[in-house]
Amino acid sequence: MGDVRTSVSAPVAESLKRLREPAVAQTLRSTAAATIAYVVALQLSDETAPLTAPLTALLVVQVTLYSTLTTSVRRVNSVVAGVLVAIAFSALVGLSWWSLGLIILASLVVGRLVRVSEFVPEVAISAMLVLGVTRVASTAWDRVLETLIGAAVGLLFNFLFVPPVWVDTAGESIEDLSRRMRRLLLRVGEGLTGSIPVERAVARLHEARRLDHDISEVDAALRQAEDSLRLNPRVREGLLHRVVLRTGLDTLEICTVVLRVLARTLADLAKERTEEALFPPEVGNALEDLIARVADAVVSFAVLVTTEVSESAERAEARLSGDLAAATRSRERVARLLLVGVQRHPRQWQLHGALLAEIDRMLDELNMENRSQRLMEELDRASREQRERHPRLAAARQWVRRRPRRGGRR
Repeated sequence: MGDVRTSVSAPVAESLKRLREPAVAQTLRSTAAATIAYVVALQLSDETAPLTAPLTALLVVQVTLYSTLTTSVRRVNSVVAGVLVAIAFSALVGLSWWSLGLIILASLVVGRLVRVSEFVPEVAISAMLVLGVTRVASTAWDRVLETLIGAAVGLLFNFLFVPPVWVDTAGESIEDLSRRMRRLLLRVGEGLTGSIPVERAVARLHEARRLDHDISEVDAALRQAEDSLRLNPRVREGLLHRVVLRTGLDTLEICTVVLRVLARTLADLAKERTEEALFPPEVGNALEDLIARVADAVVSFAVLVTTEVSESAERAEARLSGDLAAATRSRERVARLLLVGVQRHPRQWQLHGALLAEIDRMLDELNMENRSQRLMEELDRASREQRERHPRLAAARQWVRRRPRRGGRR
């Protein structure tokens, strides 16, 4: 009986997990908002098929509340600008091939001037659709009305049904990236006590280079999470969450670059030592142990970055501290062994030094003191940029904070 429940609950859990994915959530939310916008437009518009309203709602309802607000404003501006261009041209010239070219040119220029970003083509599209009908004025304002209906429905939809916060999704992406880096680090450190085929070393280098694609995917998930934190009533410390995740991904990105250089150094060593062991047994075993400890530290760092609960964060911090301490001790042992080996056999000494420097760079990036300092610097920079971008809002917040103190003194 327990096996039956497990077999039934597994697909249900998988289905619920998929419902939380951005693509699925976007599909369901956009469908509902577009349908509601069409029903409302049927009651308020004179058009028999007011499709502009659901089209606008479809474009306005994005995954996050912040992108919904910014998109709706640009969308309405683009349609209104296109309608005004069409009305102006309808009063001056008719529709012909040369007037159509002028309309498109003027619409695209106006779209740049009113700063509608990706909706610049929508200005020209609105102008052409309105100018192509016989009743220019009535059709133009019907199109504006439908656009306003679609935008209003999209905004209300996201205000009443607040979009989810995608921090967990971004956190999972960051942790998955760290685990892929760990697996690659372990493969890079395999067989250092023997002769490594050049083909295998080069294959590891290509794997390290492909991590750039993984970084770009995680960056896209993180941008979505950052947008979901802006203007979201569910989140109190939105700026802190954004900075923590962003700086964490920046650190992992630097580590992937160093990992690629590390793989290149080992590939160069493999090319120089095709018929002998890459390192003596003692040095090779020590290097494998060091690389494995660095790999563990990478995952511990990602877990710390993506952990929000204080108790869990303390455990993650303690784990990272232990991994870094073990890696540092292993690093000192490897440094001594490499120094003795280079003194005895100075061949490719520069590659030995490069290996140690690359591992030092990764440990330095994962260091918690450097992490805390960089986090404070990024928080200060983000706060300063926010004040410069919205000076009146910053002044109002400062006034609210100072007001009770003055009252208390009196």
